[in-house]
Amino acid sequence: MKKWFGIVSTCLLLVILGACSNAGESTEGEGKIKVTTTTGQIGDIAKNIGEDHIKVDSLMGPGIDPHLYKASQGDINKLSNADIIFYNGLHLEGKMGDIFAKMKDEKPTYPVAEAIPEDMLLVDQANSSAIDPHVWFDIDLWKYAVEEVRDGLIELDPENKADYEKNTEAYLEELTTLQTESQERINEIPEESRVLVTAHDAFQYFGQAYGMEVKGLQGLSTDSEYGLRDVQDLVNVLADRNIKAVFIESSISERSINAVVEGSKEKGHEVVIGGELFSDAMGEEGTPEGTYVGMYEHNIETITESLK
Repeated sequence: MKKWFGIVSTCLLLVILGACSNAGESTEGEGKIKVTTTTGQIGDIAKNIGEDHIKVDSLMGPGIDPHLYKASQGDINKLSNADIIFYNGLHLEGKMGDIFAKMKDEKPTYPVAEAIPEDMLLVDQANSSAIDPHVWFDIDLWKYAVEEVRDGLIELDPENKADYEKNTEAYLEELTTLQTESQERINEIPEESRVLVTAHDAFQYFGQAYGMEVKGLQGLSTDSEYGLRDVQDLVNVLADRNIKAVFIESSISERSINAVVEGSKEKGHEVVIGGELFSDAMGEEGTPEGTYVGMYEHNIETITESLK
């Protein structure tokens, strides 16, 4: 009898502990606005503006390529449970377009990059009907996205309007400082060496902002294919311009750029990997590169030290 009593007591204790654990999980973030974003860059905007008023979930973490990303059931649940959704738009999250169209009928859903005036956006050089979605590399343009997140949060939660406006002003000032310091670093690179060669064409806005020529092996989307002719054309540019360094990207396989390096060697032109850049995804959460400012500073430092 004592044995059975002990078993029952143990079971009851486990049930109680489980209930307490579940209760703790359910209250995490309770009372806060649930924000779901696609990329970490947008999630970082939301965290800076919303601070303690919101809880942010970003679907696409470090090393994730948004061009090829397919939403999981867990992602659908996060989107369904969110109070507000922010995504890039301009077909960056190409395979999720239908999901956002559906969500827009159910809750506030904002494509933040589409707040940028159309005449400030770049057209795909290979396809005049496509817009380059990598707007976060031009800080002046990214400020439009920041203001769009602010306005979305104020619309949803007007009681905390003053906090959202104050936080936005502070964040915009931080971005202005980042822009000034970045330009100073880029100016250290000799003009003839200001050529940025990467795996895919994600840095045109960056090039426009800082007066750098940008060349990518693949097009705007990593979904596009590249062939031997593309590799050879890029190899010829490297040799003709005496470019010494090319860059890999954190969210894309090194295979494509390694083909360019090997092709250059065969042509008798020595090229090195200048380092890894964050393009479509940021770094690990909890690291400097896990923030927009830290990611940007990493890229500026890597590019400058390799090309100057």
